[in-house]
Amino acid sequence: MANGVDNISDAETPFLGDVVEGSVDYKGNPVTRSKSGGWRSASFIIGVEVAERFAYYGISSNLISYLTGPLGQSVAMAAENVNAWSGTASLLPLLGAFIADSYLGRYRTIIISSLLYILGLSFLTLSTVLPFNNTDCQDTATCSPPKFQIIFFFFSLYLVAIGQGGHKPCVQAFGADQFDAQDPEESKAKSSFFNWWYFGMCGGLLVTLWILNYIQDNLSWGLGFGIPCIVMGLALVVFLLGSFTYRFRQNSDEKNPFLRIGNVFVNAARNWQTTASAISAEQEVQGILPREGSEQFKFLNKALVAPDGSQEDGKNCSISEVEEAKAVLRLIPIWTTCLVYAIVFSQSSTLFTKQGATLDRYLGSNFEVPAASLQSFISLSVVVFIPIYDRILVPVARAITRKPSGITMLQRIGTGIFLSILSMVIAAIVEKKRLQTAIEHGLVDMPKATVPMSICWLIPQYLLFGISDVFTMVGLQEFFYDQVPVELKSIGLSLYLSIFGIGSFLSSLLISVTENITGKDGQTSWFSDNLNRAHLDYFYWVLAVLSTIAFTAYMYFSRSYLYNKSSSL
Repeated sequence: MANGVDNISDAETPFLGDVVEGSVDYKGNPVTRSKSGGWRSASFIIGVEVAERFAYYGISSNLISYLTGPLGQSVAMAAENVNAWSGTASLLPLLGAFIADSYLGRYRTIIISSLLYILGLSFLTLSTVLPFNNTDCQDTATCSPPKFQIIFFFFSLYLVAIGQGGHKPCVQAFGADQFDAQDPEESKAKSSFFNWWYFGMCGGLLVTLWILNYIQDNLSWGLGFGIPCIVMGLALVVFLLGSFTYRFRQNSDEKNPFLRIGNVFVNAARNWQTTASAISAEQEVQGILPREGSEQFKFLNKALVAPDGSQEDGKNCSISEVEEAKAVLRLIPIWTTCLVYAIVFSQSSTLFTKQGATLDRYLGSNFEVPAASLQSFISLSVVVFIPIYDRILVPVARAITRKPSGITMLQRIGTGIFLSILSMVIAAIVEKKRLQTAIEHGLVDMPKATVPMSICWLIPQYLLFGISDVFTMVGLQEFFYDQVPVELKSIGLSLYLSIFGIGSFLSSLLISVTENITGKDGQTSWFSDNLNRAHLDYFYWVLAVLSTIAFTAYMYFSRSYLYNKSSSL
């Protein structure tokens, strides 16, 4: 993609008032607001996200069923493997965003990662359809598949994670780039973009859970994994078709933002003995006036003074660089206190699914609902609630608060965290009811028997989970995009994704530790393969308590958080 702007004839020169500053088209020419970007370009990108989420959740939503079924793993081991893979897939965007923001740019990174994504899905399909034979096994009905098949499957699975690592942060950041924050109307549209982005994402997920999970459970795993591969190929074509309408951010001539921010911390560490009077003198020389937040993280103000005491340009940091570093540092408490929400989020595709598999899943006399399809109620509640939130609640809140987004991003995130606590409480109560029903009908030692309790009992926890997502998930996306320096938007979104990556690993660790503690000395583990003897309800109560503690800490830090001045809140 061209970086500079070529010489343009007078006839081609756009009206200056309509030019979008800091953006060019695919040829490197200035772009106009009327002919580029906005919802015109965003619609292509949202369509690509719908397809990508269809593919990703086509793998992840029912992965635990494949691991405990064809691959023959235990419930605990499968849950740990799902969490490990999900965690890796959520952390890799940090690497993908770094490569995009520092070297390739978002557009090229999306194309390359899409190709890796398609390759991984192709291999994943092959791993399920090729006739692997285990020569050491006499009874093919009970033995595990050969090691090569298992290795090839996990290699393919993690190749998908690598492709997703470059695709996920860049597509969303590239979509938000299509809106000019300096234009009042486009600024409002950008806030809505994050809502409709998540709406489209959950729309793709709904199709996955209603169609793909049924195909995987009742027809063929090969077909169930092959369809996402075809869809991702079509998504890449759609993305390329929109190239003529996209706005491309011009790279700043300033030094690398990672170096700028890192240099602040290095200089502050070198100047650890610098006195407050020396810093005040330097601020006076530079004409720096006291500002909101100048007293926060005061140790970074030491970077304003050159390490050797000289005033030579390039050795001391500017106030804008120090403020950038402070802005990044302010994100850490919010990031940390949202980790427990991510642990709770992990349960919807693991333990919730296994919980639902034990219940009566028949609708009518012939159709059995796949357990993983229950996750569709999360997406359904999102699809129903987002229009209500965006078209009714936000305008009402905007009229009251005079804020473009109605409520602040941190208020939105906190509301979702609170709702997730209620969801875990409901999940614990319903699981207790399921265990009592199993006892009453003498099914405690019959793990494969269907508990005579409708699967509809699980719907409330899924619906509440979905509404909490509208607040917290979308709020986190907008928050981490909005609050980082302009050159690090992909990194900002990868930080949001890393919450769920670390959360998945913490969930896996928590399950492993809990299983070791509760299953020692011959006792029945809370995660026994026989769920009628397990105690998932106890685990859900633990998560509810941890979430309450984390929510309290979140409220403390969010009350003192200082938004960037460029933030629309």
